[in-house]
Order: sequence, then C-alpha cells, then structure tokens
Amino acid sequence: MQRCFLYIFLISSFFSLAQKRDSIKELYKAKIEELKDLQRIVFYSKKESERLTANKDFIKVIESIAVNQKAMDFPFDSLKEISTLSPKNKKFKLITWNIPKDDETHFFFGFLLVNNSKRIKKGLFGHESITNYEYFKLVDKSGTVKNPETYIGTPDKWFGMLYYELIECDDYYTLLGWDGNDKLIQRKYIDVLYFKSDGTPIFGKDVFKFPRKNPKRLMFEYSSEVTMSLKYNDNRIVYSHLAPREEGHVMDGLYQYYGPDGSFDSMFQKKGKWVISEDVDARNEKNKNDKVDKPDPKKQTPIFTPK
Repeated sequence: MQRCFLYIFLISSFFSLAQKRDSIKELYKAKIEELKDLQRIVFYSKKESERLTANKDFIKVIESIAVNQKAMDFPFDSLKEISTLSPKNKKFKLITWNIPKDDETHFFFGFLLVNNSKRIKKGLFGHESITNYEYFKLVDKSGTVKNPETYIGTPDKWFGMLYYELIECDDYYTLLGWDGNDKLIQRKYIDVLYFKSDGTPIFGKDVFKFPRKNPKRLMFEYSSEVTMSLKYNDNRIVYSHLAPREEGHVMDGLYQYYGPDGSFDSMFQKKGKWVISEDVDARNEKNKNDKVDKPDPKKQTPIFTPK
C-alpha cells in the first residue's frame, strides 16, 4: 500500500511540474509576443516621440519579467533588436539596446539580472542552497561624464552603450561595446564589469596596462562614415588602428577625420591585466580554436590609404 501511495505521489508531482513548466512557457510566449509588437515601434517608427513612448512600455514589460528569478531562463535572445549577453556559468544576463534620436545621437537602456545564489556547507556532511537573485535597471548617465575612460559607475549611474561581446576573465568580465554618438563621430569601447564582495555590480576597472594612461575602460573614436573592427579572437582582442585622414598635427584629436589605416593592434591577458601589442598581423590563417573570423583589412573601410 505504501508503494502505491508513493507511486501516486510521484506521478502527481510529475504532472504538477509539467503543468508548471507549460504555464511558464505560455507566460514566456505571451511576453515575447508583447515585446515583439512593441519593438516594431521602438526600433522602426519614423517618429522619435513614438519610439520613446513605446520604449517606456517596452521597459515596463521587461521589468515585469525581471522581477522574478525565472527571468534568468527567459529567452531574451529571441528578440533580435536587443543585445543579450551571459557568461557560461549563467551568473547574469546583461541586456542592452539603443534608440536613435532625430539628431543622430542615441539613447541607451538596459537591465542586468544577477544570480548570486550559492551552495554553502552546513554541518559535517550537509549543504544548504541560498537563493539571492537581484535585477538592476541600467540608467545611462554618459551625458554627464567628462572623461569616459576614467569613469567608474554602478547600474544607476551607467555609462551607456550597446554591448555586443562578453569575455570571461579571472575575476571580472570584459565587454565590447558600441556608441553611435552623433552624426560626425562614433565610438567603440572595451568596458569592464565586475562584482564587489557584497554582489554590487560595477562598470569600469583598472585592468588595462596602457602607455601614458590609467583607464578604467578604453574608448576608440572615429568617423561616422567608416567602420572599425573590434573583436575577441584566439585569446586576444584585435582592433583596427585608427589614424587621422592626413598626416601631421592639423587633424590630431579631430576624431571625425579618424578611421582604420589597414593595420591592427591587439590586447592580451597577462597577470590579470590587458596588455597592448601594437601593429599585429590579423590575417593569420584560422585554426580550429577560433570562434570568430579575424578582421580582414580588405573588408574594412579605411578613411585614408597610408603612404
């Protein structure tokens, strides 16, 4: 009789769990459809006022998902107009997106969902799981920042950008990001995210060994008319070397005239720091460990051809 009751209990538990999973999937499906409908306006409306109004609802829907720890399993990556990054251990989800303004500058928005749950030892042989989930709304304060490369921010004082690649390091995460900036100059960044001992997320960290600088992130500024390559490949960050259109000092610092000159620099990890290596050959043949294509100088748009 006891076996019969146990069998009935297991069957009941199985169906209850299955129903719960189905209801979660249905909830996900409904929310995804709602976000997809909104993003058609947020990212494609020709009117800035409509884009911003729809974005307010877009934020509310994402926040209604983010309040629950199950948001860590929510398929945000099915939304093609936003960027979703997560490390292998699923500690966090970093969600960012941008909205272009009529004057060709950009608004940036985002959420950081963090799973700080851990399993601790209890007693001689026992363990206890402690659930600690948090979510943070990213509030862009870049308009008030005078020096982006030395700025350190928290989620409510975030230096906004669109993150497109995540690199896992020893005790921090390196992020590659883009900012359309304005109609003359665009920017790319090598940013850093780490967590303090109390779980507080921080953007910007002293992990760069860079000549004549002590940056907390690296910024690259160049003409809006050209493209710059900034990628992680084969255990290094490889990026286009930027230079002004003409040689000499006349255009030095006028970044609307800067662009790739066809050469590349890179950064590699050494004792927990990113160290620069100038003028590298980024056209090596691929090997089986490569995850992305190496930048091809022929596919770049150089702002000038060096003499």
